[in-house]
Amino acid sequence: MEFLAKFRVGALLIAVAASSPLFAQNSGPDRHQSPRNVLDARQIVGLSLVAADHSWQARDEYIYMERDEDRRLDPLGQVKSENVDVTQMTLVNGIRFEQLMEHNGQLPSAEEQIKRDQDLEKLKHETPEERAARLHKNEENRSFLRDLLEAFDFRLIGEEIIAGRPTHVLEATPHPGYHASGKYAKLFSRVKGKLWVDEQDFGWVKVDGEVTQAFSMGLFVARVQRGSHIVLEQTRLPDAVWVPRRLEVRASARILFLKSLDLDRILTYSDYRRATDGPYTVSR
Repeated sequence: MEFLAKFRVGALLIAVAASSPLFAQNSGPDRHQSPRNVLDARQIVGLSLVAADHSWQARDEYIYMERDEDRRLDPLGQVKSENVDVTQMTLVNGIRFEQLMEHNGQLPSAEEQIKRDQDLEKLKHETPEERAARLHKNEENRSFLRDLLEAFDFRLIGEEIIAGRPTHVLEATPHPGYHASGKYAKLFSRVKGKLWVDEQDFGWVKVDGEVTQAFSMGLFVARVQRGSHIVLEQTRLPDAVWVPRRLEVRASARILFLKSLDLDRILTYSDYRRATDGPYTVSR
């Protein structure tokens, strides 16, 4: 079962950390009226969401490499199986395309290359209806973000230097009485975390999230267990564009309420370049 192939909890928390353009509509403090030393936690988060909006839009201009290490663990936490994929994340007609370059140190199989070529051709000839459906699905998957500031209480707990840059450290806990309204919003009451926000341009530098209450996914096929953990680290590109650098997910799930599955999944991102520089090409 590939329920954890892309691990939706990871996608959820990545989205919370890194894809927050919908928050730009929330009224936030004016930078000139609210000096950094008097900002409260909510104002810092508001400004960080404006910065996240800038980064989210700018990322559509970048291509990069992704290394995905998927490890399944035994009850003692030892690795019992591992798969490693290296992927080029390119752009085709302005749409993100994943080109598998290696699987466990080997070139893609003939079957994988055929599937890649089929996906590429389909993307190149996307109809207006297919494009509209894809954009609608992307919007639907992100719609829960509108509720983030209402779903969590934020508390400024200190400052920390990360990679030579001063950051605000904030704690995020579910807001009592919050009523979920979106597809994934109900998960907000089951996670907590810490945020590191750059003091200079309010980019999201790091996110550390933890599942505090088990919840079901996939029509109750799988249940993500309490204590599942995710850490996202980002890096700053020119023009204050913040992009993922490393994501680690340590998760425990119960499949069909019978089989336990533990994993340690590490994704690293590198070689960010603007697509206009053209260092990568999708080979045929």
